[in-house]
Amino acid sequence: MFNNFIEHININYSFLGESNLLIAISGGIDSVVLAHLCKSLNYKFALAHCNFNLRGEESNEDEYFVIELAEQLDVEVFVENFDTEAYAKEKKLSIQMAARELRYNWFDELSNQLEFDYVLTAHHADDNLETFLINFLRGTGINGLTGIPKYKDKYVRPLLDFSREEIEAYAKEHHIKWREDSSNSSRKYLRNKLRHEVVPILKEINPELLKSFQNTLSYLNDTADIVEESLNAVAKRGIVDIDENGIIYKVSEFKKVNNSKAYLFEMFKDFGFTEWNDVVNLLGAESGKYVTSNTHKLTKHREFLILTDCHSELVSESRTVALSAVEVENEVFNTQIGQLIFSDVDSKSENQKHVIYIDKYKLQYPLEFRQWKTGDIFYPLEMKGKKKLSKYLKDEKLTPFEKENTYVLTSEDKIIWVVGMRADDRFKVTKTTNQVLKIELRK
Repeated sequence: MFNNFIEHININYSFLGESNLLIAISGGIDSVVLAHLCKSLNYKFALAHCNFNLRGEESNEDEYFVIELAEQLDVEVFVENFDTEAYAKEKKLSIQMAARELRYNWFDELSNQLEFDYVLTAHHADDNLETFLINFLRGTGINGLTGIPKYKDKYVRPLLDFSREEIEAYAKEHHIKWREDSSNSSRKYLRNKLRHEVVPILKEINPELLKSFQNTLSYLNDTADIVEESLNAVAKRGIVDIDENGIIYKVSEFKKVNNSKAYLFEMFKDFGFTEWNDVVNLLGAESGKYVTSNTHKLTKHREFLILTDCHSELVSESRTVALSAVEVENEVFNTQIGQLIFSDVDSKSENQKHVIYIDKYKLQYPLEFRQWKTGDIFYPLEMKGKKKLSKYLKDEKLTPFEKENTYVLTSEDKIIWVVGMRADDRFKVTKTTNQVLKIELRK
């Protein structure tokens, strides 16, 4: 295996030889063999071990083993202890997902702080097959069937082309010691069930299973490249705007393609949506209809789909703020949409969207800065009579996101200003005005 490993590294990972590496090590056979291989190649590396405190004294013994291994290899070692069960409960995750999140968050933090170029993990060919089967059983798109990436960002997996059998043979040949994780024999986890009960049968049917699987992955990755190219073309034509508020897509571009559902799935799958028929139905829905996931919202607005982050759209009473006369005199007030700047001036200029001039003595304190609500009315400056604010916003053709982030400044619940849009006629400067107050929204 060693000669094959050297050849594999020279062809695919030659950049590792001049890099500062961090090896994720559990104490199990795969990561221990990886550490020994890197030592044999005289790589510059350190070890990083997570103690998840899930198996009592066994977890601590894994930690001691890794520390001793670091001394044996004469490399630095970093160890972090986690209360995984508490984290899983807090984040409402499975133990496995909690451990994964804790592990990778720590690796990211460690590699960034100490300037490691790459983090090496010991995933191998059997892991890749198991991951493929898990994704297949749970249901996935083509990307879920393309296997574990050989490298992504700073994470590199140099053992991915080698089987568990090859790794074990190398360890025994070189008298390498490792730790056995007792939980690996448990059948309660899907991965273990596949490993111990399903994969052996598949290998019995096809002794060249892993080789066949590698060929299949190669074909699927080629197909995924074609899909990605097609998706990028649709996205390039379909995306109208991207900013901190969200992404706006043309509905027409999804209607043009042969399989709208497939394109919508690939385009929005990473945003947590699951009800794909509802997403497809948005293409023909009336304006204002939407579909939500746990994290995002997809809204039909005229001829567009608007993708926004749910968390940025939460509305609460805490977003209503009272402003006393003293605070207004202090001139500057920070809001969710920018700074409100109050200043006394000698005369008025022309009102603009982000600057208005009002009669200061018409105000009754405290003023309120809040989100608009259903039932609000105001008297638009330079227009006759009153108007429902909901109708005004509709006439202005605001997107749903813009509507939900529209604020008003009020006095005794009378709207002074639809902030950043239009002043109210009741507070305008007249010939009898003694003091002009300028209010500016500065973003």
